[in-house]
Amino acid sequence: MGTGAMMSDLAPLLQRFFTDKLDRHLNASVNTKAAYADTFRLLLTYAQQATGIAPSALTLADLDADLIGAFLQHLETDRGNSATTRNAGRAALRSFFTYASYRAPDAIASISQVLAIPAKRTKTTLVSFLTTPEAEALIAAPDTHTWLGRRDRLLLHLGIQTGLRVSELTILRIDSILIGPHSQLECVGKGRKQRVIPLQKNTVKLLTAWLTDLPSTPDGPLFPTSTRLVKSSGAERSALPMVVP
Repeated sequence: MGTGAMMSDLAPLLQRFFTDKLDRHLNASVNTKAAYADTFRLLLTYAQQATGIAPSALTLADLDADLIGAFLQHLETDRGNSATTRNAGRAALRSFFTYASYRAPDAIASISQVLAIPAKRTKTTLVSFLTTPEAEALIAAPDTHTWLGRRDRLLLHLGIQTGLRVSELTILRIDSILIGPHSQLECVGKGRKQRVIPLQKNTVKLLTAWLTDLPSTPDGPLFPTSTRLVKSSGAERSALPMVVP
C-alpha cells in the first residue's frame, strides 16, 4: 500500500490530529479536546449508519461533502442542537480536514468540498448589562453580618469589577491577590491565558477585610467551598458549608 493510500485511511489521520495538532501544536485545553472527541464520536456513528462501513475501515473518501453536510443537518434536526452547536461541530471538522489536506493529497478534491460547506447563520443575541444602581443593589443584597454574606458580597463585587466568569472566580487562590501600592489580581482566563487585573480601592478594602476571615494559607481558595474554621470577630468558629452561586 502506498503512502498516499495509507494517509487516506481515517483512523491513523484522526489519531495524529489529536496527538500532533491538538496536543503538540495547539496545546488545546481538556475541554476543547473533549468537545472535538464528542463531535467525531457522533460523526463516526452517523457515518457507520449511513454507509455500513465500520469506523476502523472508513477513509477520507467516505467522509465526502454530502455525508458531512447530512451529518451537520442531523445534529440540528435529529439531535435538536442549535445552529451555534452545529457551527461548533463544523469548526472541529474543518480543523481536522485542513490538517488532513496536507497529509492526504490524494483526497484533496473531496477535502476541498468539505471545507467549502458554509457555517449556518445564527441570530445575534443582545447582551444586557446591569446599570450602576442595579449592580450596587446586587452587591448590597447579602447579609454582611454573616461570614457567608461577606463572602457573597465580595464574590459579586469582584465579578462585576473584573468581569471574570464564575468558573474563573471560584478557582482563585489567596495568593492570586497582591495587596500593595499597585494592588492586582492574577488569574488564568479563557484559552488558559494569564491575566493581571488592577484592583480598585473599594475592592482592595473588601479583599483586605475578607482575608482576615480566612486561614493564612497562601495557596488556599479565596472563596472556599468546603466546611472550615474561619475567623470571626477575633474568635474562631465553624463555618457552614458554602455553595458558590
